[in-house]
Amino acid sequence: MTTLHRRRFLTGAAAAATLTTAAPFVAPVFAGAATSTPLTDVTPSDGRYEDLRRGTNQRFTGSPQRIRVATEPRHVVQAVQDAHDAGRRLVVRSGGHCYEGFTTSTDVQEVLDLTQMQDVSYDPAHRAFSVQPGALLGQVYDRLYRRWGVYLPAGNCPTVGAGGHIQGGGYGSMSRRDGLAVDHLYGVEVVVVGGDGKARLVTATREASDPNRDLWWAHTGGGGGNFGVVTRYLLRSEGVSGADPGTALPTPPQSVHLSEVAWPWAQLTEERFARLMWNHGTWHERNSAPDSPYRNLFSQLKPFHKSNGHVVLDSLIDAGTPGAEAKLDSYVQAVGAGLGITPERRQHRRIPWLHAVQWPGFTGPDPTVRFKGKSVYARRTYTDAQVAAAYRHLTRDDYHNPSALLMIASYGGRLNAVASDATAVAQRDSILKYQVVSMWNDATDDDANLAWVRACYRDMFAGTGGVPAPNATNDGCFVNYADVDLDDPQWNASGLSAHDLYYGKNLPRLQRAKARWDPTGFFSHAQSIRPAGTSRTASTK
Repeated sequence: MTTLHRRRFLTGAAAAATLTTAAPFVAPVFAGAATSTPLTDVTPSDGRYEDLRRGTNQRFTGSPQRIRVATEPRHVVQAVQDAHDAGRRLVVRSGGHCYEGFTTSTDVQEVLDLTQMQDVSYDPAHRAFSVQPGALLGQVYDRLYRRWGVYLPAGNCPTVGAGGHIQGGGYGSMSRRDGLAVDHLYGVEVVVVGGDGKARLVTATREASDPNRDLWWAHTGGGGGNFGVVTRYLLRSEGVSGADPGTALPTPPQSVHLSEVAWPWAQLTEERFARLMWNHGTWHERNSAPDSPYRNLFSQLKPFHKSNGHVVLDSLIDAGTPGAEAKLDSYVQAVGAGLGITPERRQHRRIPWLHAVQWPGFTGPDPTVRFKGKSVYARRTYTDAQVAAAYRHLTRDDYHNPSALLMIASYGGRLNAVASDATAVAQRDSILKYQVVSMWNDATDDDANLAWVRACYRDMFAGTGGVPAPNATNDGCFVNYADVDLDDPQWNASGLSAHDLYYGKNLPRLQRAKARWDPTGFFSHAQSIRPAGTSRTASTK
C-alpha cells in the first residue's frame, strides 16, 4: 500500500415560536437587480474547472455543469433563484473541507462557490463583527486580532472556511477557555427560498423579539446546507453592551506554551497502551468542569497506527494562566504516569498567540490527500472494550499506514457551561471529542483505508450498534465531521439515524426550522435535515 508519510492530522432555549410554512416577512432582494460585477461562471471547458470542482478531500471529484463564483450577496440570491427556476440541483461550498461528497455527488448540477466572499469587518448597526463565509479561519484570526485585538474561539485549521465551520458549532484549542464559535454568534444573513419560490436575503439574530430568531438558532450547530446560504455571520458575545469593537468578542491569550511529546510503539505493550488511554481519559473526567483551573489547557492525543512508530501528545495552554507552565507539565506527566517509559520531548516553547494558530501540531490535512474520518463525543473516559478494540486495530500487521490514527481532542470547560438547547449543539456535557481517521494518497488504497477506519470504529462501539449512541459514556457524533456510514445499516445497527447522533434532542426543533425556512426542500444533500414526516430525496452518493 502506498502510504502518506505525515505525523500530524487535523483537526477540520425555549421552543421556537409557532412556525408556518408560509414565506416569512423579509425584505426581498430581487435576483434580477443589477449587480456591481457579474457572477463568474466556470464550465468544463474553462482551465479553472479542474481545480474548482474539487474540495479538500481528494476522494471526491464533482462534475457539475457549471461553478458559479460569487463575490457579493446579490450574486448568491441570483444564483439560488436561477437554479430554483431552472430546476437545477445547487450545492454551496465555502472552504471545501467537507468530509463526504456532498458538493460532488453525481446529481449536483451547479456549485455555488463562496471562496471570494472574504470580508471581515465591524458592523456598527448591529454592534457586531461581520464575517463572510469564504473567509478562512486564519484570515479571521489575523484580521480580528491585528485591527481590534479580539478573536473568535473557533477551529485549529487555518484553511477551513467560516461558512460551514461556524454553523456546525466551531470548536478549537481555545474553546475550553471561551466556548464554541456559535456561543458568540449574534446573527446570520442568509439567502432562503420561500414557499413562493422566491430567493430572499434574511437577517436573523438572537434577540428575543426577532421574528426570525429560529433561523439564527438553526445556524448555531444545525450544520451546513440545510436552511439556506449564509452570506455573513454577525459575531458579538452574549451580554456585551456598548459599541466598542474591542469588547465585542473575547481577547485571546497574549502567548501560549506549546508542548509535544511522543511514546514509542516499540515500548507500548497492550497493558501500557491501556494505561496511557485511561490516564488521558481520567484526567479529562477530573479537569473538564466549566470552572476547572485547567480549562485554559487543550490537547490532542494521537495514537497513530504502529507503522508510524509513535503515540503523540500535542498540548497548548494560555501562558497567562496562573502557574501555566507547571500545569502543562503536570498534565503531560499525568498522561504518561505509570508507563515506565520516558517520552520523547520533541518541543516545549512559548510563542505569541497569533503565531500559534499556524502551529502544525493542530493544523489540518494536506489538501492533496484522500481521507475518511468518523467522530465521537465522549462524556467520560474510554471503556475497556473501546481501548482493547483501538489497540487491536492500531497494531494490526495486515494494514500499514503511518497516517492512520485516533485523533482525540480535549473538550469540556466553558463548552459545557451552556445549556444543551441554548444553541443547536446538543452535546454540552462531553469531555472529549475525537475521530477515527486515515489519510492516504492513492485511489488504489481507498478500499484498505476505508475498511480499517470502519472496522476500528465499529469494533470500538460494538456494544452500542457500531456507533457512539448516547449513553453514560458516549454522546453521538459531530455534524462537521460528516459520515454517510451513519445512515448505512451495515455500519450502524443502533436504530438511530445520523440526525439522532448529530443533533440529539434538538432535532425536532431543527426540523421545524427546516419546514419554515426551506418549505420546498431546495437546500439538500445526503444527510440534510428534512421536515418531520418527510423522506430524504437527496443523493447519497
